[in-house]
Amino acid sequence: MLMNMPHMPAELDPIDQQLVDGVVARQLRPLAKTITLIESSRPDHRARARRVLEALLPHTGGAMRVGISGVPGVGKSTFIEALGLYLIEQGLR
Repeated sequence: MLMNMPHMPAELDPIDQQLVDGVVARQLRPLAKTITLIESSRPDHRARARRVLEALLPHTGGAMRVGISGVPGVGKSTFIEALGLYLIEQGLR
């Protein structure tokens, strides 16, 4: 039975599929909406975010994820921007 298979992603509703398609197509608006969904603390949003992320995983290639955390004002965003610019300068995307 497919429903009991742990590695089968749940079927996406059309709105979430649009998010996935937009992120894969590198469209900024769906990416922004997906990030907002992932950052939400609402339980229904967390469930949707998990399904969207599972649908995006096959499209990540050899990508890595890095978590940056800290108290407000410590410079997380500044660090992330500097790291991103450095990686771009190195020819990485």
